[in-house]
Amino acid sequence: MNASALLYGPTGYTGALILHRCLERGLRPVLAGRSEAVRSMAAAHGLEARIVGLDDLVALREALGGVRAVLHCAGPFSRTSRSMADACLAAKAHYLDITGEIGVFEALAARSAEAEAAGVMLLPGVGFDVVPSDCLAAHLKRRLPGATSLILAFQSSGGVSRGTATTMVQNISRGGAIRRGGRIVPVPAAWKTRLVDLGRGPVAVTTIPWGDVATAWYSTGIPDIEVYTRIGRGTRAFLIASRYLGPVLSSGPVQRFLLGRIRSGAPGPDAAARARGGCRLFGEVRDSAGTVCRARLSGPEGYSLTAHAAVAALEKTLAGEATPGFRTPSMAFGPDFVLGLDGVHREDLP
Repeated sequence: MNASALLYGPTGYTGALILHRCLERGLRPVLAGRSEAVRSMAAAHGLEARIVGLDDLVALREALGGVRAVLHCAGPFSRTSRSMADACLAAKAHYLDITGEIGVFEALAARSAEAEAAGVMLLPGVGFDVVPSDCLAAHLKRRLPGATSLILAFQSSGGVSRGTATTMVQNISRGGAIRRGGRIVPVPAAWKTRLVDLGRGPVAVTTIPWGDVATAWYSTGIPDIEVYTRIGRGTRAFLIASRYLGPVLSSGPVQRFLLGRIRSGAPGPDAAARARGGCRLFGEVRDSAGTVCRARLSGPEGYSLTAHAAVAALEKTLAGEATPGFRTPSMAFGPDFVLGLDGVHREDLP
């Protein structure tokens, strides 16, 4: 059967939401993964299944036969993205994923020339990480072309999935990151806290190593970038403590304990929690003359936005809007791509 798209990892929490959105939009991707559960899921929807792991490049390349684009949803992407990208480049299939990991963005960006030569687009981060923030950054750069610094801040309510929590735990001892002079610079966890107005009055936000530290540089060329999020005082105190407890938190026994707690919990927020939740983002750019531009963006809860954004990116890719090489969401589809998603609104501030 000749297919146009393949969804890898549909049995995970976010993968299942993306599959549901695909079906709503009339897309019928091949479902793929290493588990036999993929086969039963595909049968339930009358879709084709291809059972293949990520550790066999030959088998993975064969599984991509006839596929024009892959939407990769099986993380942690620091462990899974390279093999899938290798297979996509070999099979001449466009690569999309939903990572938010700085290291993954940087590794794929380093392969841009390779992807151009293969005629393949490498487009990571087509979910909440980093579609809304990346498009907001590109919009602000459009408003202030000479911008030299960028601040992004966000808040998302509704809960986290096992996959997100797993990635957080595995990176808990790595500290933070910002961009200075075009280079990614490590900083302590919870390095800086400031006040921003996300739309309901000033609130305290704290630096985190969000994907835009990597992607916003490619999207805007702005050399100085910081990303913040709203967290509770207890979480901020824990992050500060992690500066000194890194070896303990990254030790085998502690990691096994924390990951075990995650596995014993719910897969992710249920439909009611997602419906109640939402996201708010703030962006600010400055140039060397002191000119400032600010904007805000609001939308659905993060996992709902991820499903809508990822499928919209897949649709555009299948429609021929794929430029070979490494791309961020705004590089691929423009700063206003996010405004085409249900429930997303943007406002420019004075």
